[in-house]
Amino acid sequence: MELRKLGTSGIKVSPIGLGCMGITHASGTPMEKKDGVEVLRKAYEMGYTFFDTAECYTGIYPSGEIAYNEEVVGEALRPIRNNIVLATKFGVQHGGNHLIMDSRPETIRTSVEGSLKRLGTNYIDLYYQHRIDPNVAPEEVAGVMEELIKEGKIRAWGISEVNEEYLRRAHAVCPVTAIQNRYSMMARWYEPLFPVAEELGISYIAFSPLGNGFLTGKYDNHTKFEEGNDFRSIMPQYTESGYEKGRELLTLLHDLAEKKYATPAQISLAWMLAKKPFIIPIPGSRKPERLKENLGAAEIVLGKEEMAEIDEKLNTMEFDVFGGH
Repeated sequence: MELRKLGTSGIKVSPIGLGCMGITHASGTPMEKKDGVEVLRKAYEMGYTFFDTAECYTGIYPSGEIAYNEEVVGEALRPIRNNIVLATKFGVQHGGNHLIMDSRPETIRTSVEGSLKRLGTNYIDLYYQHRIDPNVAPEEVAGVMEELIKEGKIRAWGISEVNEEYLRRAHAVCPVTAIQNRYSMMARWYEPLFPVAEELGISYIAFSPLGNGFLTGKYDNHTKFEEGNDFRSIMPQYTESGYEKGRELLTLLHDLAEKKYATPAQISLAWMLAKKPFIIPIPGSRKPERLKENLGAAEIVLGKEEMAEIDEKLNTMEFDVFGGH
């Protein structure tokens, strides 16, 4: 399995990373800690070396205690800490049905110490600003990142859901290693950032690369997701009209999967890997068999003609998808 570089940092990771959010947040009632730890350790044994979490990925255990994603990830990976790359995020709090952005320098300082403690480590490999704070200039955020790198608390930094202007301003102060934006066959609105990432030597970490599970072909508009705890229960691609709009893409994926002796999810991820060498998708799952399937996408090759044919068809399709522009 060929590793991929994180920007120009010198850090290398598995071509497919693991988005750990669903262990405790947004995918139903949080897994019991011991079960989450077991899943993450199995992922490492399979070949995953890139693990993504955030301080705000919390839930409530049936016992009533707060389920901190960073604590689960930290406990799981502590024995092999030096063999893996750990990414976490600051700057977002959940305020009921909306997000609260806070990237003030003093908040970042508090956040990094909290993350280090919960993760049980003395450094973070990749530290993201989780969302842009309209009240704090990118230069100010980048300045704090530069200080944290000098202090050895983080090795590199990135920005999630970023636009070109903000990225360039931040990068001019302290080089950005990676951006983490939504990207999948159903969500291509950030493709104009590809030339910018290429120019600046920045990796594109793709979250929700399977359209929040839609592109696996395992769910449809009749699937019942846990209301309140599973965000998929309110996502437009799982409504009757949203599913109908995505049906043509699912057919395309099934046909390609049959030809390649693969699964629809693997074709989706292989398409992404073939797009650009700086793209690293981070699908998530609680199921070891699904994690193994996702990682297997790195072995599937899509040629230039196949990619052109897929893109030509995608250009004719419209989707109802969470986060859609």
